[in-house]
Amino acid sequence: MWSGRQGRLRPVGCAVEELRCRWREREAALRKARREQQLISKRLLRDDALEETEGGCVAMTLGAAEIQQFLGLAQRGTEEKEREKALVSLRRGLQHPETQQAFILLEGSMRTLVGLLTSNQALLQLEAARCLHELSHSEQSAVAEACLPATSYLLTYLSGHSSDFIELCLYTLGNLIVESEAVRRQLLPQGIVPSLAACIQSPHLTVLEALGYALSQLLQAKEAPEAIIPSPSAGSSVLGSTLPQHILQLLQPGPKLNLGVAVEFAWCLHYIICSQVNNALLISHGCLSTLGLLLLDMAGAVQRTDARLELLACPVLRCLSNLLTEAAVEIVGGPNQLEDERVAAALFILLQFFLQKQPSLLPEGLWLLNNLTANSPSFCTSLLSMDLIEPLLQLLPVSNVVSVLVLTVLCNVAEKGPAYCQRLWPGPLLPCLIGTLAFSDTEVVGHSLELLQLLFLYQPETAEAFLQQSGLQVLERHQEAAQLQDRVHALQKTALHR
Repeated sequence: MWSGRQGRLRPVGCAVEELRCRWREREAALRKARREQQLISKRLLRDDALEETEGGCVAMTLGAAEIQQFLGLAQRGTEEKEREKALVSLRRGLQHPETQQAFILLEGSMRTLVGLLTSNQALLQLEAARCLHELSHSEQSAVAEACLPATSYLLTYLSGHSSDFIELCLYTLGNLIVESEAVRRQLLPQGIVPSLAACIQSPHLTVLEALGYALSQLLQAKEAPEAIIPSPSAGSSVLGSTLPQHILQLLQPGPKLNLGVAVEFAWCLHYIICSQVNNALLISHGCLSTLGLLLLDMAGAVQRTDARLELLACPVLRCLSNLLTEAAVEIVGGPNQLEDERVAAALFILLQFFLQKQPSLLPEGLWLLNNLTANSPSFCTSLLSMDLIEPLLQLLPVSNVVSVLVLTVLCNVAEKGPAYCQRLWPGPLLPCLIGTLAFSDTEVVGHSLELLQLLFLYQPETAEAFLQQSGLQVLERHQEAAQLQDRVHALQKTALHR
Protein backbone atom coordinates (compact mmCIF):
# COMPACT_ATOMS: atom_id res chain seq x y z
CA MET A 1 0.00 0.00 0.00
CA TRP A 2 1.31 3.42 -0.90
CA SER A 3 1.02 6.28 1.51
CA GLY A 4 1.98 9.91 0.98
CA ARG A 5 3.20 12.50 3.40
CA GLN A 6 0.56 13.94 5.63
CA GLY A 7 0.49 17.06 7.75
CA ARG A 8 -0.44 20.69 7.65
CA LEU A 9 1.35 23.51 5.96
CA ARG A 10 2.04 26.55 8.04
CA PRO A 11 2.46 30.21 7.02
CA VAL A 12 5.79 31.04 5.50
CA GLY A 13 6.85 32.76 8.69
CA CYS A 14 7.56 29.44 10.42
CA ALA A 15 11.23 28.58 10.81
CA VAL A 16 12.79 26.76 7.89
CA GLU A 17 14.34 24.22 10.26
CA GLU A 18 10.92 23.46 11.70
CA LEU A 19 9.60 22.82 8.20
CA ARG A 20 12.52 20.49 7.55
CA CYS A 21 11.93 18.62 10.82
CA ARG A 22 8.28 18.05 9.93
CA TRP A 23 9.38 16.91 6.49
CA ARG A 24 11.76 14.33 7.97
CA GLU A 25 9.05 13.03 10.29
CA ARG A 26 6.68 12.52 7.38
CA GLU A 27 9.47 10.88 5.39
CA ALA A 28 10.00 8.36 8.20
CA ALA A 29 6.27 7.62 8.30
CA LEU A 30 6.23 7.16 4.54
CA ARG A 31 9.13 4.70 4.67
CA LYS A 32 7.36 2.71 7.37
CA ALA A 33 4.16 2.57 5.32
CA ARG A 34 6.11 1.25 2.29
CA ARG A 35 6.97 -2.12 3.88
CA GLU A 36 5.55 -4.69 1.48
CA GLN A 37 3.47 -7.65 2.57
CA GLN A 38 5.22 -10.85 1.60
CA LEU A 39 3.68 -13.07 -1.03
CA ILE A 40 3.29 -16.77 -0.34
CA SER A 41 3.07 -19.30 -3.16
CA LYS A 42 3.87 -22.89 -4.02
CA ARG A 43 5.32 -24.35 -7.16
CA LEU A 44 4.61 -27.61 -8.89
CA LEU A 45 7.40 -29.24 -10.86
CA ARG A 46 5.96 -31.59 -13.43
CA ASP A 47 7.71 -33.02 -16.46
CA ASP A 48 5.48 -32.47 -19.50
CA ALA A 49 7.44 -35.03 -21.51
CA LEU A 50 6.97 -37.54 -18.69
CA GLU A 51 3.21 -36.90 -18.62
CA GLU A 52 3.05 -37.58 -22.37
CA THR A 53 5.09 -40.78 -21.98
CA GLU A 54 2.58 -41.96 -19.41
CA GLY A 55 -0.18 -41.60 -21.98
CA GLY A 56 -1.64 -38.24 -20.93
CA CYS A 57 -4.43 -40.04 -19.07
CA VAL A 58 -6.58 -38.09 -16.67
CA ALA A 59 -5.40 -38.80 -13.10
CA MET A 60 -8.05 -40.59 -11.07
CA THR A 61 -8.93 -40.05 -7.44
CA LEU A 62 -7.74 -42.98 -5.31
CA GLY A 63 -9.36 -44.46 -2.23
CA ALA A 64 -7.55 -45.95 0.76
CA ALA A 65 -7.69 -49.49 -0.66
CA GLU A 66 -6.13 -48.43 -3.97
CA ILE A 67 -3.43 -46.40 -2.22
CA GLN A 68 -2.60 -49.43 -0.07
CA GLN A 69 -2.51 -51.64 -3.15
CA PHE A 70 -0.11 -49.36 -5.04
CA LEU A 71 2.16 -48.93 -2.01
CA GLY A 72 2.22 -52.72 -1.54
CA LEU A 73 3.16 -53.29 -5.17
CA ALA A 74 5.84 -50.61 -5.01
CA GLN A 75 7.27 -52.11 -1.86
CA ARG A 76 7.05 -55.83 -2.61
CA GLY A 77 6.60 -56.18 -6.37
CA THR A 78 8.73 -58.82 -8.06
CA GLU A 79 9.86 -56.64 -10.97
CA GLU A 80 11.33 -53.15 -10.78
CA LYS A 81 9.19 -51.96 -13.72
CA GLU A 82 6.03 -53.14 -11.93
CA ARG A 83 7.09 -51.37 -8.71
CA GLU A 84 7.86 -48.16 -10.60
CA LYS A 85 4.51 -48.28 -12.43
CA ALA A 86 2.68 -48.60 -9.09
CA LEU A 87 4.39 -45.44 -7.81
CA VAL A 88 3.55 -43.61 -11.04
CA SER A 89 -0.14 -44.50 -10.54
CA LEU A 90 0.05 -43.33 -6.92
CA ARG A 91 1.74 -40.07 -7.93
CA ARG A 92 -0.93 -39.33 -10.52
CA GLY A 93 -3.65 -40.02 -7.95
CA LEU A 94 -1.94 -37.68 -5.47
CA GLN A 95 -2.66 -34.79 -7.81
CA HIS A 96 -6.16 -34.81 -6.25
CA PRO A 97 -6.80 -33.30 -2.79
CA GLU A 98 -9.11 -36.21 -1.93
CA THR A 99 -6.34 -38.72 -2.57
CA GLN A 100 -3.87 -36.63 -0.56
CA GLN A 101 -6.23 -36.62 2.40
CA ALA A 102 -6.84 -40.35 2.12
CA PHE A 103 -3.10 -40.96 1.91
CA ILE A 104 -2.17 -39.16 5.13
CA LEU A 105 -5.04 -40.83 7.00
CA LEU A 106 -3.90 -44.30 5.94
CA GLU A 107 -1.75 -45.79 8.68
CA GLY A 108 1.83 -46.50 7.62
CA SER A 109 1.51 -44.85 4.23
CA MET A 110 4.11 -42.13 4.82
CA ARG A 111 6.49 -44.60 6.47
CA THR A 112 6.27 -46.81 3.38
CA LEU A 113 6.80 -43.86 1.02
CA VAL A 114 9.85 -42.69 3.00
CA GLY A 115 11.20 -46.22 2.83
CA LEU A 116 10.90 -46.11 -0.95
CA LEU A 117 12.54 -42.67 -0.97
CA THR A 118 15.58 -44.20 0.72
CA SER A 119 15.66 -47.15 -1.69
CA ASN A 120 18.92 -47.97 -3.44
CA GLN A 121 17.04 -48.20 -6.73
CA ALA A 122 17.26 -44.82 -8.44
CA LEU A 123 13.99 -44.99 -10.41
CA LEU A 124 11.94 -45.97 -7.35
CA GLN A 125 13.65 -43.28 -5.32
CA LEU A 126 12.82 -40.66 -7.98
CA GLU A 127 9.15 -41.69 -8.20
CA ALA A 128 8.83 -41.65 -4.41
CA ALA A 129 10.28 -38.12 -4.41
CA ARG A 130 7.73 -37.12 -7.06
CA CYS A 131 4.94 -38.47 -4.84
CA LEU A 132 6.24 -36.35 -1.96
CA HIS A 133 6.38 -33.35 -4.27
CA GLU A 134 2.70 -33.77 -5.16
CA LEU A 135 1.89 -33.93 -1.44
CA SER A 136 3.99 -30.82 -0.74
CA HIS A 137 1.87 -28.86 -3.20
CA SER A 138 -1.31 -29.51 -1.23
CA GLU A 139 -3.27 -26.55 0.10
CA GLN A 140 -3.97 -28.47 3.32
CA SER A 141 -1.42 -27.78 6.07
CA ALA A 142 -2.07 -31.24 7.58
CA VAL A 143 -0.71 -32.82 4.40
CA ALA A 144 2.52 -30.79 4.63
CA GLU A 145 2.98 -31.75 8.29
CA ALA A 146 2.44 -35.41 7.40
CA CYS A 147 5.59 -35.11 5.25
CA LEU A 148 7.78 -34.31 8.28
CA PRO A 149 9.38 -37.79 8.39
CA ALA A 150 10.82 -37.17 4.91
CA THR A 151 12.50 -33.79 5.48
CA SER A 152 15.82 -35.06 6.82
CA TYR A 153 16.21 -37.31 3.77
CA LEU A 154 15.32 -34.50 1.38
CA LEU A 155 18.06 -32.40 2.99
CA THR A 156 20.55 -35.24 2.74
CA TYR A 157 19.89 -35.68 -0.96
CA LEU A 158 20.77 -32.04 -1.63
CA SER A 159 24.41 -33.15 -1.53
CA GLY A 160 23.81 -35.83 -4.19
CA HIS A 161 25.03 -35.96 -7.78
CA SER A 162 21.80 -35.85 -9.81
CA SER A 163 20.88 -32.25 -10.58
CA ASP A 164 17.31 -33.28 -11.51
CA PHE A 165 16.84 -35.04 -8.17
CA ILE A 166 18.32 -32.12 -6.22
CA GLU A 167 16.02 -29.70 -8.08
CA LEU A 168 12.98 -31.83 -7.18
CA CYS A 169 14.03 -32.00 -3.50
CA LEU A 170 14.50 -28.21 -3.38
CA TYR A 171 11.07 -27.42 -4.80
CA THR A 172 9.51 -29.95 -2.43
CA LEU A 173 11.28 -28.40 0.56
CA GLY A 174 10.24 -24.93 -0.59
CA ASN A 175 6.59 -25.98 -0.70
CA LEU A 176 6.78 -27.59 2.74
CA ILE A 177 8.61 -24.65 4.29
CA VAL A 178 5.94 -22.15 3.39
CA GLU A 179 3.05 -24.27 4.58
CA SER A 180 3.89 -25.04 8.20
CA GLU A 181 5.86 -23.59 11.09
CA ALA A 182 6.18 -27.15 12.42
CA VAL A 183 8.09 -28.07 9.25
CA ARG A 184 10.42 -25.09 9.66
CA ARG A 185 11.01 -25.90 13.34
CA GLN A 186 12.17 -29.35 12.29
CA LEU A 187 14.25 -28.21 9.31
CA LEU A 188 16.30 -25.59 11.15
CA PRO A 189 18.04 -27.96 13.60
CA GLN A 190 18.37 -30.49 10.80
CA GLY A 191 20.63 -27.96 9.08
CA ILE A 192 18.61 -26.53 6.22
CA VAL A 193 20.61 -23.28 6.08
CA PRO A 194 24.04 -24.98 5.76
CA SER A 195 22.53 -27.41 3.23
CA LEU A 196 21.22 -24.56 1.10
CA ALA A 197 24.54 -22.73 1.43
CA ALA A 198 26.31 -25.80 0.06
CA CYS A 199 23.85 -26.03 -2.86
CA ILE A 200 24.46 -22.47 -3.98
CA GLN A 201 27.81 -23.49 -5.45
CA SER A 202 26.13 -25.85 -7.92
CA PRO A 203 27.06 -25.30 -11.58
CA HIS A 204 23.51 -26.23 -12.65
CA LEU A 205 21.19 -23.30 -13.33
CA THR A 206 18.04 -25.37 -12.68
CA VAL A 207 19.38 -26.22 -9.21
CA LEU A 208 20.22 -22.60 -8.48
CA GLU A 209 16.77 -21.42 -9.54
CA ALA A 210 15.12 -24.06 -7.33
CA LEU A 211 17.44 -23.12 -4.49
CA GLY A 212 16.45 -19.45 -4.83
CA TYR A 213 12.81 -20.47 -4.58
CA ALA A 214 13.32 -22.63 -1.47
CA LEU A 215 15.43 -19.97 0.23
CA SER A 216 12.91 -17.21 -0.53
CA GLN A 217 10.18 -19.34 1.07
CA LEU A 218 12.31 -19.76 4.18
CA LEU A 219 13.11 -16.04 4.37
CA GLN A 220 9.41 -15.11 4.24
CA ALA A 221 8.61 -17.01 7.44
CA LYS A 222 7.30 -14.77 10.21
CA GLU A 223 10.04 -16.03 12.53
CA ALA A 224 12.80 -15.37 9.95
CA PRO A 225 14.16 -12.13 11.51
CA GLU A 226 14.66 -13.84 14.86
CA ALA A 227 15.40 -17.48 14.02
CA ILE A 228 16.57 -17.76 10.41
CA ILE A 229 18.30 -14.57 9.21
CA PRO A 230 20.05 -13.31 12.39
CA SER A 231 23.54 -12.02 13.03
CA PRO A 232 26.79 -13.40 11.59
CA SER A 233 27.67 -14.92 14.97
CA ALA A 234 24.88 -17.48 14.50
CA GLY A 235 26.56 -20.15 12.38
CA SER A 236 23.33 -21.78 11.22
CA SER A 237 21.73 -18.46 10.25
CA VAL A 238 21.55 -17.00 6.76
CA LEU A 239 23.78 -14.03 7.59
CA GLY A 240 26.17 -16.36 9.39
CA SER A 241 26.58 -18.48 6.26
CA THR A 242 28.18 -17.80 2.89
CA LEU A 243 24.75 -17.28 1.30
CA PRO A 244 24.81 -13.43 1.19
CA GLN A 245 28.17 -13.31 -0.62
CA HIS A 246 27.10 -15.97 -3.12
CA ILE A 247 23.76 -14.25 -3.71
CA LEU A 248 25.57 -11.03 -4.58
CA GLN A 249 27.88 -12.93 -6.93
CA LEU A 250 24.87 -14.40 -8.73
CA LEU A 251 23.45 -10.87 -9.14
CA GLN A 252 26.62 -9.48 -10.69
CA PRO A 253 25.78 -8.15 -14.17
CA GLY A 254 27.64 -9.71 -17.05
CA PRO A 255 27.47 -12.56 -19.55
CA LYS A 256 27.07 -15.17 -16.78
CA LEU A 257 23.98 -13.50 -15.31
CA ASN A 258 20.98 -15.79 -15.69
CA LEU A 259 17.60 -14.08 -15.54
CA GLY A 260 15.70 -16.92 -13.82
CA VAL A 261 18.36 -17.35 -11.15
CA ALA A 262 18.77 -13.60 -10.67
CA VAL A 263 15.02 -13.08 -10.17
CA GLU A 264 14.85 -15.74 -7.43
CA PHE A 265 17.86 -14.44 -5.54
CA ALA A 266 16.86 -10.79 -5.93
CA TRP A 267 13.67 -11.68 -4.03
CA CYS A 268 15.78 -13.50 -1.42
CA LEU A 269 17.85 -10.37 -0.97
CA HIS A 270 14.68 -8.28 -0.74
CA TYR A 271 13.38 -10.39 2.17
CA ILE A 272 16.74 -10.22 3.98
CA ILE A 273 16.85 -6.44 3.61
CA CYS A 274 13.23 -6.04 4.73
CA SER A 275 14.02 -7.96 7.94
CA GLN A 276 16.42 -5.11 8.88
CA VAL A 277 18.52 -7.57 10.88
CA ASN A 278 21.89 -6.33 9.65
CA ASN A 279 21.74 -4.33 6.45
CA ALA A 280 25.07 -2.71 7.31
CA LEU A 281 26.67 -6.13 6.78
CA LEU A 282 25.09 -6.42 3.33
CA ILE A 283 26.33 -2.95 2.42
CA SER A 284 29.84 -3.87 3.59
CA HIS A 285 29.71 -6.87 1.24
CA GLY A 286 29.06 -4.47 -1.66
CA CYS A 287 25.30 -4.99 -1.89
CA LEU A 288 24.55 -1.36 -2.77
CA SER A 289 27.13 -1.17 -5.54
CA THR A 290 26.10 -4.58 -6.96
CA LEU A 291 22.46 -3.52 -7.13
CA GLY A 292 23.46 -0.18 -8.64
CA LEU A 293 25.39 -1.95 -11.40
CA LEU A 294 22.45 -4.28 -11.95
CA LEU A 295 20.18 -1.25 -12.31
CA LEU A 296 22.50 0.12 -15.01
CA ASP A 297 22.51 -3.27 -16.71
CA MET A 298 18.70 -3.39 -16.70
CA ALA A 299 18.56 0.03 -18.33
CA GLY A 300 20.89 -1.31 -21.02
CA ALA A 301 18.60 -4.32 -21.45
CA VAL A 302 15.70 -1.95 -22.14
CA GLN A 303 17.69 -0.38 -24.93
CA ARG A 304 18.28 -3.90 -26.28
CA THR A 305 14.48 -4.40 -26.10
CA ASP A 306 14.77 -7.25 -23.59
CA ALA A 307 11.22 -7.17 -22.21
CA ARG A 308 11.97 -9.95 -19.69
CA LEU A 309 13.74 -7.53 -17.40
CA GLU A 310 10.45 -6.48 -15.76
CA LEU A 311 10.60 -9.74 -13.77
CA LEU A 312 13.91 -8.65 -12.26
CA ALA A 313 13.14 -4.94 -12.00
CA CYS A 314 10.65 -5.16 -9.14
CA PRO A 315 12.85 -6.94 -6.54
CA VAL A 316 15.97 -4.97 -7.52
CA LEU A 317 14.18 -1.63 -7.19
CA ARG A 318 12.74 -2.66 -3.82
CA CYS A 319 16.14 -3.83 -2.57
CA LEU A 320 17.75 -0.52 -3.46
CA SER A 321 14.85 1.50 -2.07
CA ASN A 322 14.89 -0.25 1.28
CA LEU A 323 18.69 -0.20 1.61
CA LEU A 324 18.65 3.55 1.09
CA THR A 325 16.44 4.00 4.15
CA GLU A 326 19.34 2.96 6.36
CA ALA A 327 20.36 6.01 8.39
CA ALA A 328 24.09 5.41 7.90
CA VAL A 329 24.03 4.93 4.12
CA GLU A 330 25.94 7.48 2.07
CA ILE A 331 24.71 6.88 -1.44
CA VAL A 332 27.30 8.86 -3.36
CA GLY A 333 30.96 8.03 -3.95
CA GLY A 334 33.14 5.25 -2.59
CA PRO A 335 33.43 1.58 -3.58
CA ASN A 336 30.16 0.52 -1.94
CA GLN A 337 28.04 3.42 -3.13
CA LEU A 338 26.24 4.78 -6.18
CA GLU A 339 27.13 7.26 -8.88
CA ASP A 340 24.54 10.03 -9.17
CA GLU A 341 24.26 10.77 -12.87
CA ARG A 342 24.56 7.19 -14.14
CA VAL A 343 21.92 5.96 -11.68
CA ALA A 344 19.61 8.89 -12.48
CA ALA A 345 19.90 8.27 -16.23
CA ALA A 346 19.31 4.51 -15.81
CA LEU A 347 16.31 5.05 -13.57
CA PHE A 348 14.65 7.41 -16.03
CA ILE A 349 15.23 4.96 -18.89
CA LEU A 350 13.44 2.35 -16.80
CA LEU A 351 10.62 4.73 -15.93
CA GLN A 352 10.02 5.41 -19.62
CA PHE A 353 10.04 1.66 -20.30
CA PHE A 354 7.54 1.03 -17.47
CA LEU A 355 5.31 3.82 -18.78
CA GLN A 356 5.10 2.13 -22.17
CA LYS A 357 5.19 -1.57 -21.23
CA GLN A 358 4.44 -2.10 -17.53
CA PRO A 359 2.82 0.91 -15.80
CA SER A 360 2.31 -1.12 -12.62
CA LEU A 361 6.08 -0.90 -12.01
CA LEU A 362 6.18 2.90 -12.14
CA PRO A 363 5.56 3.24 -8.38
CA GLU A 364 8.53 0.94 -7.69
CA GLY A 365 10.87 3.15 -9.73
CA LEU A 366 9.46 6.34 -8.26
CA TRP A 367 9.79 5.01 -4.74
CA LEU A 368 13.51 4.47 -5.39
CA LEU A 369 13.75 7.97 -6.84
CA ASN A 370 12.06 9.28 -3.69
CA ASN A 371 14.63 7.59 -1.46
CA LEU A 372 17.51 8.75 -3.63
CA THR A 373 16.40 12.38 -3.48
CA ALA A 374 15.24 12.45 0.15
CA ASN A 375 18.67 12.83 1.73
CA SER A 376 21.02 13.55 -1.16
CA PRO A 377 21.39 17.15 -2.38
CA SER A 378 23.87 15.94 -5.00
CA PHE A 379 21.34 13.53 -6.48
CA CYS A 380 18.78 16.34 -6.62
CA THR A 381 21.42 18.41 -8.41
CA SER A 382 21.82 15.60 -10.95
CA LEU A 383 18.09 15.61 -11.69
CA LEU A 384 18.22 19.35 -12.34
CA SER A 385 21.44 19.39 -14.35
CA MET A 386 20.26 16.50 -16.55
CA ASP A 387 16.90 18.22 -17.25
CA LEU A 388 14.92 15.32 -15.79
CA ILE A 389 12.20 17.39 -14.12
CA GLU A 390 10.10 17.69 -17.27
CA PRO A 391 10.12 13.90 -17.96
CA LEU A 392 9.07 13.46 -14.35
CA LEU A 393 6.15 15.84 -14.76
CA GLN A 394 4.97 13.86 -17.78
CA LEU A 395 4.14 10.98 -15.43
CA LEU A 396 1.59 13.02 -13.44
CA PRO A 397 -1.48 11.97 -15.49
CA VAL A 398 -0.79 8.22 -15.15
CA SER A 399 -2.59 7.64 -11.84
CA ASN A 400 -3.14 9.18 -8.43
CA VAL A 401 -0.52 6.86 -6.89
CA VAL A 402 2.06 7.92 -9.48
CA SER A 403 1.11 11.59 -9.07
CA VAL A 404 1.68 11.42 -5.31
CA LEU A 405 5.12 9.90 -5.78
CA VAL A 406 6.14 12.37 -8.49
CA LEU A 407 5.10 15.25 -6.25
CA THR A 408 6.95 13.67 -3.33
CA VAL A 409 10.18 13.57 -5.35
CA LEU A 410 9.70 17.20 -6.40
CA CYS A 411 9.14 18.15 -2.77
CA ASN A 412 12.41 16.43 -1.89
CA VAL A 413 14.20 18.63 -4.43
CA ALA A 414 12.45 21.85 -3.37
CA GLU A 415 13.06 21.15 0.32
CA LYS A 416 16.81 21.44 -0.26
CA GLY A 417 16.52 25.23 -0.34
CA PRO A 418 16.51 28.40 -2.47
CA ALA A 419 19.20 27.30 -4.94
CA TYR A 420 17.16 24.23 -5.89
CA CYS A 421 13.86 26.09 -6.15
CA GLN A 422 15.50 28.66 -8.40
CA ARG A 423 16.43 25.87 -10.80
CA LEU A 424 12.89 24.45 -10.70
CA TRP A 425 11.67 27.85 -11.84
CA PRO A 426 10.72 29.03 -14.43
CA GLY A 427 9.44 26.11 -16.47
CA PRO A 428 6.43 23.81 -16.78
CA LEU A 429 6.27 23.05 -13.04
CA LEU A 430 3.79 25.74 -11.99
CA PRO A 431 1.20 25.07 -14.74
CA CYS A 432 1.41 21.35 -13.90
CA LEU A 433 0.86 22.07 -10.20
CA ILE A 434 -2.15 24.24 -10.93
CA GLY A 435 -3.43 21.36 -13.05
CA THR A 436 -3.04 18.89 -10.17
CA LEU A 437 -5.03 21.23 -7.91
CA ALA A 438 -7.99 20.37 -10.13
CA PHE A 439 -7.69 16.69 -9.17
CA SER A 440 -10.38 15.23 -6.94
CA ASP A 441 -7.91 13.08 -4.96
CA THR A 442 -7.13 14.83 -1.67
CA GLU A 443 -3.72 13.19 -1.34
CA VAL A 444 -2.59 14.48 -4.73
CA VAL A 445 -3.92 17.96 -3.95
CA GLY A 446 -2.28 17.87 -0.51
CA HIS A 447 1.12 17.11 -2.01
CA SER A 448 0.65 19.87 -4.57
CA LEU A 449 -0.08 22.33 -1.76
CA GLU A 450 3.04 21.15 0.07
CA LEU A 451 5.21 21.72 -2.98
CA LEU A 452 3.69 25.13 -3.65
CA GLN A 453 4.39 26.18 -0.07
CA LEU A 454 8.05 25.24 -0.47
CA LEU A 455 8.28 27.14 -3.76
CA PHE A 456 6.61 30.22 -2.25
CA LEU A 457 9.03 30.03 0.68
CA TYR A 458 12.23 29.76 -1.36
CA GLN A 459 11.26 31.37 -4.68
CA PRO A 460 8.83 34.30 -4.11
CA GLU A 461 8.36 34.86 -7.84
CA THR A 462 6.38 31.60 -7.90
CA ALA A 463 3.69 33.13 -5.69
CA GLU A 464 3.33 36.11 -8.02
CA ALA A 465 3.03 33.86 -11.07
CA PHE A 466 0.54 31.68 -9.18
CA LEU A 467 -1.73 34.71 -8.66
CA GLN A 468 -1.38 35.76 -12.29
CA GLN A 469 -2.41 32.28 -13.47
CA SER A 470 -5.64 32.34 -11.42
CA GLY A 471 -4.24 29.98 -8.81
CA LEU A 472 -6.41 31.41 -6.03
CA GLN A 473 -9.58 30.60 -7.93
CA VAL A 474 -8.43 26.99 -8.31
CA LEU A 475 -7.71 26.82 -4.56
CA GLU A 476 -11.24 27.91 -3.70
CA ARG A 477 -12.72 24.55 -4.69
CA HIS A 478 -10.83 22.91 -1.79
CA GLN A 479 -11.68 25.43 0.94
CA GLU A 480 -14.44 23.25 2.36
CA ALA A 481 -12.49 19.97 2.28
CA ALA A 482 -11.76 19.07 5.90
CA GLN A 483 -8.41 17.44 5.10
CA LEU A 484 -7.20 20.35 3.00
CA GLN A 485 -8.77 23.57 4.27
CA ASP A 486 -6.01 24.52 6.74
CA ARG A 487 -3.34 24.07 4.08
CA VAL A 488 -5.42 25.95 1.52
CA HIS A 489 -5.85 28.90 3.88
CA ALA A 490 -2.13 28.88 4.72
CA LEU A 491 -1.20 28.92 1.04
CA GLN A 492 -3.70 31.68 0.25
CA LYS A 493 -2.25 33.80 3.03
CA THR A 494 1.32 33.17 1.85
CA ALA A 495 0.49 34.07 -1.76
CA LEU A 496 -1.37 37.26 -0.88
CA HIS A 497 1.31 38.58 1.49
CA ARG A 498 4.20 38.27 -0.93
